[in-house]
Amino acid sequence: MAKPLMAKATAVWLVDNTTISFKQIGDFVGMHELEVQGIADGDAAAGVKGFDPIANNQLTQEEIDAAQDSPLHKLKLKFNPSAAGEEKRRGPRYTPLSKRQDRPNSILWLVKFHPELSDGQIAKLVGTTKPTIQSIRERTHWNISNMQPIDPVALGLCKQSELDMIVQKAAAKKAAEGGVMSDDERRKLVSTEQSLEMDAAPRIPTAIEGLETFSLSDDPEDEKDDEPIVDADSFFNLPKGGSDEEEDEPRP
Repeated sequence: MAKPLMAKATAVWLVDNTTISFKQIGDFVGMHELEVQGIADGDAAAGVKGFDPIANNQLTQEEIDAAQDSPLHKLKLKFNPSAAGEEKRRGPRYTPLSKRQDRPNSILWLVKFHPELSDGQIAKLVGTTKPTIQSIRERTHWNISNMQPIDPVALGLCKQSELDMIVQKAAAKKAAEGGVMSDDERRKLVSTEQSLEMDAAPRIPTAIEGLETFSLSDDPEDEKDDEPIVDADSFFNLPKGGSDEEEDEPRP
């Protein structure tokens, strides 16, 4: 619900000039009813001059009369055609002058670690322009050699919740398009908190792939029994048996 201009001054005027309940005034100006009661008791808003909502085109006399007659009636702000769309004004995010020099570093971080984000999403997140993002993507930025990727959350250019939200949107869009994502892409497309909680996927080196299919016997003695026993004579093909006399007889 839209709130009136100069809410506290409007509450002061309503307390002084009407019999509307504190709850009704508080709901209209966005204050707690106890704070409105403090205004009536003189404990709050000392020295604040009342702001007439009728003269300033925020309330009608009929609306005030209806609220005075019924304690359950909620005051409604008068429609002002000239203020339509002011609350949802679109445009780039405002970045303080002290932080504008850090924007290229944050853009480089987003381009490097979240390549799935579009230029429009990055521009909306850190308050920059698409040509600047494109120059950093193509590494044609005039200061690219001195730039280092820095998390925009750490720089104070956006909130962690905002970064997670656009990352999740990018993940949903990727899934809707039916694109094939690698493990690294899946890890990037989830939120930062989820990514930190994920366990590293175990990988088997290519050189020993398939060795896990071979199983060894639990008892090493069983393997030894299956192996043939090799003695020295059989190894060197020496004749077995025979007496010493046979060895002494001359050969023909």
